[in-house]
Formats: sequence, structure tokens, C-alpha cells
Amino acid sequence: MKSVYVEAEMLQNMLVSQATGGVEDESEYTRLRQILLAQSLMENQIPRFVQTCRSLSQFWQFIKQKFGTYAERRAYLWDEFRPLLEKLENDRETPSDTIVTLALEKFDSANIQAVWAKAIERRTSDPEGAITIARTLLESVCKHILEEANSTFDNSPDLSKLYRQTSDVLNIAPSQHTEQVFKQILGGCTSVVEGLGALRNRLSDAHGKGKIGVKPAPRHAELAVNLSGALAIFLIATWESRGKI
Repeated sequence: MKSVYVEAEMLQNMLVSQATGGVEDESEYTRLRQILLAQSLMENQIPRFVQTCRSLSQFWQFIKQKFGTYAERRAYLWDEFRPLLEKLENDRETPSDTIVTLALEKFDSANIQAVWAKAIERRTSDPEGAITIARTLLESVCKHILEEANSTFDNSPDLSKLYRQTSDVLNIAPSQHTEQVFKQILGGCTSVVEGLGALRNRLSDAHGKGKIGVKPAPRHAELAVNLSGALAIFLIATWESRGKI
């Protein structure tokens, strides 16, 4: 199961291969690089050449001029990636994190995967930011589905409206069902989305605060991120069941 740690290790191995005579996939390098660069709180641990080399050809020019032997290149790359891998390895990750990560990969959207990675990263260190990103995740997934369904939507920041339009497209709006249990569950999903929007407005870093601002705790951020991840999985699974992915 993939996590940000696994993605970082994959990028390290890819660059070791590229630096020692291998030929790697440019699109995969771009994807992995974007995921790592999204880890803003780990900027100091991300190797500088990952930040500056936008393509494998740029990396090759960098590494071949820096070291003449394969052994030197391997040792250098392992040393450069070690701080990042150690930090990622020590960070707490819940089983649901990996489940959501795998589901989001089905969208083949580096942007959405990067948003989820940011949300996970900030739960403990930046609860306000994590709550903001939890809302952004649902917004991104809804817009992705609507775009794939060729359905136009308003770019306004109203998440509840965006979710209602997505649920109509996916036939998961409470009004589209007659069974009471389904109406109750789907109505609960709508309530969660509305609650996330309210939580974001109240506790996140998206708005300014007065003298006495309410500061969210990591548990609030974890609740927001986990709820948004669960709803993202549900939307993706429903879209997939319609044969659109």
C-alpha cells in the first residue's frame, strides 16, 4: 500500500537508476516530484535537486557533472534522501490514510493526491491548515467528477452547493431515493459536508479572527481530514461503479 513514504522511496530508487545508466519514465518522475513538493512542511528535508530539476534530463545534467562514478552517485542520493525518509517514517499514519491514498490514485490526478498528502501532513503540526485542506479535498474531487461527467458548475466557494450537484450526477441525493435507510444515510453525508464547511469557516486558517479566536486541536483536524477522506472514497467508488473511471 502506497504512502508518501513509499512515493519518496520510489523517487529515490528512480533517481539512483537514472544516475547509474537506467532509463526512467518522465511522467512518473513528474508525478512523484509533485507529490513530494506538496509536502510544504517538509521542504527542508526534500533534496534541493528534486526542487530544482523539473525533468529527468535536468537531473541527469546535474548528477553527471557532480560525480563521475556510479558508486559516488548512489552514496550521494541515499544521503540526500535520508532526512526526508526518516521524517516520513517517523510521522504517524493511520490505516485509513493508505486506503484513501489508493482510492485517490484511481483519479490519476496528481493535484488531488497532493491535496490529500497535505491534509495528512498537517493534521498534527498545523490543525487550522489541515481543516482548510480537508474542505479543498472534497471540492477538488467533486469538481473532477463533474468535469468527467461534462457537467458545468459554478466556481464559487460554496462546497454544499457543489456537493449537491455532484450527488445529483451520481444519483446519491437523498431526494433520489425512496428507501428510508438510504435517505437517512445519504442525508447524513450531506450533513457531514455542511458540517465540514462550517468547521472550516469557524476553526480553519481560511478567515481572519478577532482578539479571541478559537484554536482547533489536532483531534479536530483529524476528524475533519478523516471525514473528508471517507466522503472522497465514497464519491470515487460511486463514480467508478458507473463505469466512468
